[in-house]
Amino acid sequence: MPMILDVISDILVVVGLVFMTLGVFGMIRMPDIYTKLHAASKAVFLGVIVLAIAAMFVGSQAMIMRLILLSAMLLVTTPVAAHAIGRGAYITGEEMGTPGAVDESGAQLPEENPRTPSWRL
Repeated sequence: MPMILDVISDILVVVGLVFMTLGVFGMIRMPDIYTKLHAASKAVFLGVIVLAIAAMFVGSQAMIMRLILLSAMLLVTTPVAAHAIGRGAYITGEEMGTPGAVDESGAQLPEENPRTPSWRL
């Protein structure tokens, strides 16, 4: 039984590393911050979670509890951080460099200064 768990863990490590490698390639190849942010957040979300699951197969109970806590933290903080960075880029006027990208939220902003945040002090 332990040998099967080791094989499953090794396969999951390879899958996690593939996700993270694809995320790095996405960061290099994507044209603007929005698509780079998408690639980076998916790499963290999928790659690290799969690596944590792989470690759960071979770890002790204390390590498994830490990995569950780490995975829960990543599930909450990764999308929130990606949204905050993307919103900050939008507010500062970062252009979308992807061909065919359309700013669908621009029509909802005021005409006089569409990129001024409403929360500015």
